[in-house]
Amino acid sequence: MATAIGVSLSFGALLSFTSRSLSFEAQEAFGGILSIIAVVFVTWMVFWMRRSARYLRDDLHGRIDAALAIGSVALALTAFLAVGREGLETALFLWTNVQATGTSAEPIVGGLLGLGVAVALGWLLYRRAVHLDLRRSFTWTGAALVVVAAGVLSYGVHDLQEAGVLPGMNNLAFDITSWYSPSSWYGTPLKGVFNFSPATTWLELIAWAGYVVPVMFLFLRPTPADAGGRVDTAEPATAPASTA
Repeated sequence: MATAIGVSLSFGALLSFTSRSLSFEAQEAFGGILSIIAVVFVTWMVFWMRRSARYLRDDLHGRIDAALAIGSVALALTAFLAVGREGLETALFLWTNVQATGTSAEPIVGGLLGLGVAVALGWLLYRRAVHLDLRRSFTWTGAALVVVAAGVLSYGVHDLQEAGVLPGMNNLAFDITSWYSPSSWYGTPLKGVFNFSPATTWLELIAWAGYVVPVMFLFLRPTPADAGGRVDTAEPATAPASTA
């Protein structure tokens, strides 16, 4: 697990050092492309969360049992791949949010607080101090992530416009910079969470709406599996008892 976390941190550092060595236009294009990649990862993740909520515990049990049957090295590799995959996605998503806010450290602080909450929740689940309805939890968090991802996509489009890859940089859908303050009590969370820009181009607005409307509809659309069946609650997976 520690190795996977180290790989994720190294990936974030690599993104930062790579972007700093580029010209302004190349930095904007680099940031825009990575923002779109981050949106793809998040979109895949939220639909995986929705699809897997019903049988996640059984799936985890199956993977752990299979790894234990092979040996401790396989179990360690399974944990490494699971943590590493999510860590790389987190590093990429945090990096795009840091780029969106410029030199502000607030996204890093928020990310660390979020990771701290996740660690605490994981520990409580392991100790069986709390039980979590994964289906309901994944629905709420997934819907929130769809809105956040739409903001990242919009910002990625803005970066590509600044790099000259996409047109329409001066075609604004609205401009409220005369009275809107990004550093105000309301502007800071809107920028940090939703990447809201007071001067939004038409292409940014189209990208935001063109993503959030169909993705949210598909994510919240009832499926045949929603009509019934067991809903998993988050409980720690344990190794099967040995038989004589």
